[in-house]
Amino acid sequence: MTVIRQDSQQHLSLWLTLSKAPQLGSASARTLLECFPSIGDLFDSLRKDRSALPGNLPDETLKYLRKPAMEDLTGDLAWLEQHDQNAIVTLDSPDYPNLLREASGAPLLLYCKGDRTLLHRPQLAIVGSRNPSSGGRETAFQFAKALSLQGVTITSGMALGIDAAAHQGALDGTGATIAVVGTGLDRIYPKRNETLARDICHKGLMISEFAIGTPALPTNFPRRNRIISGLSLGTLVVEAALHSGSLITARLAAEQGREVFAIPGSIHNPLSKGCHTLIRQGAKLVETMEHVLEELPGLSRSPIDSFPVRGTSTTQAPLDNQHQNLLEHMGFDPISLDTLVERSGLTTQTVCSMLLVLELHNTIKSHSGLYTRLV
Repeated sequence: MTVIRQDSQQHLSLWLTLSKAPQLGSASARTLLECFPSIGDLFDSLRKDRSALPGNLPDETLKYLRKPAMEDLTGDLAWLEQHDQNAIVTLDSPDYPNLLREASGAPLLLYCKGDRTLLHRPQLAIVGSRNPSSGGRETAFQFAKALSLQGVTITSGMALGIDAAAHQGALDGTGATIAVVGTGLDRIYPKRNETLARDICHKGLMISEFAIGTPALPTNFPRRNRIISGLSLGTLVVEAALHSGSLITARLAAEQGREVFAIPGSIHNPLSKGCHTLIRQGAKLVETMEHVLEELPGLSRSPIDSFPVRGTSTTQAPLDNQHQNLLEHMGFDPISLDTLVERSGLTTQTVCSMLLVLELHNTIKSHSGLYTRLV
């Protein structure tokens, strides 16, 4: 199929019709399109000569393509007119990202809200648990911020946890982030990410393959994972349990010939087991941003030293030996106050006071009654 620019509403209506045809997935639709020079030729053939069409198309599909329900299109077209930020990018448009076009099962069209130029920027997917540790959330935020400052657009799924932290880190950096969502773009899911979604639309880009009005159905989210990996040069997994949806994204990335990265963690942390499995299967073990950058060719990189790492600010006095010793007692796993008091031999009051100092130095983080060392 020749890639040409066609911006008319009639042309867009043909793509919307094809995407909504019953019993016709995106892979089958692309196979059908390969038989014709353009989508216009496909619909011309539908009207004129059934013999030119593949013989295995279901009757229900053919009936819909010949006489579509126009009311199915009105919601999408009305949304398109609501704001200049709104766009529908079709598979034959130059705006469609080339990397995704190469991926198997690429969607026929993308509903977009925000800065569409990001679709053609180098991207890294960052995904992980919806219920991460405080350390995992911080790691995702810092990696996303640092990588965005190196010219990488951060792509994720706007779920709670690691996804949200990755988007927020990128927004705190250059603002270059893409959220691939599992609903229509007229809806926000989960609702707790409403402010985040607004910020992404303002500074980055939200995209979906799902029509306007599509609710948050459970089957939608595994489907959107192939777009996250398909847009990206690689996928970085930060904390994932053995049956995490993030492992689906990593598997899809590998099948699409993209790089897979994983951050290791404690052998006692269930959220590290998915990452450790990926590493055993050949994913690259990542400890620093440089481990990612050296595997991703063609990035315009600024000096890594320009990114300020938290906890190393020169405006704060260095920690004394007593605070350093408490850090050593903490280790790198989440730890409770009672366990830390027992290990250190100090009083509860003393440990509480020291933990406050360590938090102010950004060397630890507290979450749900546990403390996690960050440096």
